[in-house]
Amino acid sequence: MKHPVACSVVGGALLMSALITAGTSDAQGQKSDTPRGEASAPDAYRIGPEDILNISVWKNDALTRTVPVRPDGKISLPLLSDVQAAGLTPSELQAVLVKRLSDYIPSPEVAVIVTEVRSFKVSVIGEVARPGRFELKSWTTVTDVLALAGGFTPFASRSRIVILRWDGNTHKRIPFDYKKLVDSGGAEGESFYLRPGDTVLVP
Repeated sequence: MKHPVACSVVGGALLMSALITAGTSDAQGQKSDTPRGEASAPDAYRIGPEDILNISVWKNDALTRTVPVRPDGKISLPLLSDVQAAGLTPSELQAVLVKRLSDYIPSPEVAVIVTEVRSFKVSVIGEVARPGRFELKSWTTVTDVLALAGGFTPFASRSRIVILRWDGNTHKRIPFDYKKLVDSGGAEGESFYLRPGDTVLVP
């Protein structure tokens, strides 16, 4: 399934028991660094590994091509060799390509199109009907992903859900109280949007 994201500018994104034990230890032994999730979807998509990009250079068929983002986050292009793509928005990558191609082409006109989103993957583990890894095509909330996983088992602790998120070299824990959200009709607490690589742990 294709989900294009485009930018064009002229010239110038364990074991279950071990995870639960680690989360409990963190909550009891030290202050947990638990940032709030995003209440609204981010404005710009950031390229990730496995995404498919179409790089178009105006009036230059030799440089225009469709390339995959490698696991190391880079793409390979003629003249430029390896270019870092993961973590950039399409417009940011476009600016990088314009700058580097300027050494070879006067006033290059470049377009970057994400033709397939393959890097947006999240995991749901624990007391859900269908635990697993889900490949998403658009920004998705915690509650939506829980629905994709088939909902809770009878043993799920809905008030103690945790989202595990890597932030650089730090593993952060974001608490999510589904029971409170539902019982209050959304008046207390809110669902929020997940990031690629997040793990939703339902104890």
